[in-house]
Order: sequence, then C-alpha cells, then structure tokens
Amino acid sequence: MNKFKWFKNQVPDNLKVTQIYGIAFSDDGRILLRIDDGKYKLTGGHPEKSETFEETLKREFIEEVNISLKDVYYLGYLLVTENDKEQYAQVRMIAKIDKIGEQKPDIDNGKIYDRKLVSVEKVKEYLNYNDIAGNDMIDDAIILAKQKYKMII
Repeated sequence: MNKFKWFKNQVPDNLKVTQIYGIAFSDDGRILLRIDDGKYKLTGGHPEKSETFEETLKREFIEEVNISLKDVYYLGYLLVTENDKEQYAQVRMIAKIDKIGEQKPDIDNGKIYDRKLVSVEKVKEYLNYNDIAGNDMIDDAIILAKQKYKMII
C-alpha cells in the first residue's frame, strides 16, 4: 500500500516527479473536480519531456476537461512511498479557471469526463481522501488561493 506525506517546499532534485495535478478555482471560489466513473478527482497527469510543471498542468486540463487555466502557482508535492521502497513525487499546483469549453473526449482514452464546481467547504467530502496528506494539501491550496487570488472563501 502506498504511503503519502505532504511537503510545501520544492521537489528535491533527486526525486522523480510522476504526475502534476491542479486545484483549479473559479472566480467565485469553488474548486473544479473531474468525475471519473462516479468518483470525484483532481485533474492532471504525467509530465512530458522538457515540459514545466505549469505547461503539464495546462495541457492536462485542456486534454481531460477542456478548461484553460491562468495564474498557476506551485503548491507543493506528495511524497509517495511504494512498497516501503520506491519513492517519487506527485506535484500539486493551484490555478484560476480562465475558460470552460464544451465537454469533449480525453485524447488519451476517449472518455468524456463530467465536471463539477464544488464549494471549498465540501471539497474534502467529494474527494474522500483516506490520508492526512491529501487533506492537508487541500487546506494549503485554499490558503494559497486566498493569498494569491484575493478570494473571500
């Protein structure tokens, strides 16, 4: 079983980054969730060679949910320990929703994901993380969004 630990600092140079996901905020302070087979999730994916974290996040949001982002900020990373041996990082970022396009199939798998804007008070219920790290990450995302976007949430 994987173990997760949340860090707000930069990913160490020697740690592989396997994914970049975002907590995207609407102008009224709600968070966008992607619905995949009835489960609520954040949007993101794997970085491609030579992409920055921001470029990966923006590309994945267009590919998966056809939403463009702006004002992207690094939040931190989850340190994942797999089988008590291998460790890698999953980067998390925050962003503002720029434009919401029509739903269209994900170019990687052909799925059309439903999307839902959820209040910050309810987002943890929808995501239903079983670990402290995921919930701490959401708390830190809300705090950073308040600072960066001057949101009253």
